[in-house]
Amino acid sequence: MTASTSASTSAPPAPVLSYSPVVLSVPGRPVDLQLRVSAPATGTGLPVILLSHGHGGSHNLSSLNGYAPIAHLWAAAGFVVIQPTHLSSRTLSDRLAGAPGAPFFWRSRAEDMSRILDRLDEIEKTVPGLAGRVDHGRIAVAGHSLGGHTAALLLGARITDPDTGQEVNLIEPRVKAGVLLAAPGRGGDVLNGWMAGKVPFFHTTDFSTMTTPALVVAGDKDDSRHFTDVGPDWHADPYRLAPAPKSLLTLFGAEHLLGGVSGYDAAETTDENPGRVAALGRLTSAYLRTRFQPGDDAWQAACETLTTGTSPAGRVASK
Repeated sequence: MTASTSASTSAPPAPVLSYSPVVLSVPGRPVDLQLRVSAPATGTGLPVILLSHGHGGSHNLSSLNGYAPIAHLWAAAGFVVIQPTHLSSRTLSDRLAGAPGAPFFWRSRAEDMSRILDRLDEIEKTVPGLAGRVDHGRIAVAGHSLGGHTAALLLGARITDPDTGQEVNLIEPRVKAGVLLAAPGRGGDVLNGWMAGKVPFFHTTDFSTMTTPALVVAGDKDDSRHFTDVGPDWHADPYRLAPAPKSLLTLFGAEHLLGGVSGYDAAETTDENPGRVAALGRLTSAYLRTRFQPGDDAWQAACETLTTGTSPAGRVASK
């Protein structure tokens, strides 16, 4: 086990422990499910964030080895962060190129998260120093980009399986809150970019059934022309088209990597900004803390600090 530290914008660095891989053998899955678990070095009653990686262009960031910037911030804020390597990971693309569901494995990605929750006791006992410290009743899901689509399905969004024509409901009732980071928006005619035909499961996304509370995070410079010509506003659809309670955090100046949530010094991080990621870490942590502890003012305080004044990180809307 290795120790590292992670800073927030308002407190000294807190020690974080990271352990990988935790290996779960899953019948019928073409490869074992491998996880990274990050947690604060101290504390008990720790809530859990299941973090779903995106697809991306880099090889290793779409796996348990990516997303260190945001995972460390969340762990330092008091969460146990569990990161699976989904079958869609580019680290597995050569081995699984011809497997059913390739290359995106949209259904398997969501099923990975439910499997993790099924075996949370086992995971907790496997990670040295973690046993007895996890609150199994406070579970959140977060996802970036394609991972945001995965998280939306677990929060209640539905799609029509393009292979069978059947509506798919993968809501996970054990998940009590969510954070969608640069998630894809609505489908239909607005999906007119060159990638639209490669993601038929995007076309029927229905956010009207996404009933679990969630914070949607969108960059105001995140123009995903390969999917749609709607512009950055497309990534706010999970907020606008889903029922309350939902909040929308629009980050100023942010492109698709929101300052570098999946990794710094990577070609795909076109807007590298550690300060933006630190603000995002604080705001998302505060949102989940207040969701899990009604009456806690962490979310209000973070919004007042980071979305007001002369240099706000972004703006917040809620319903």
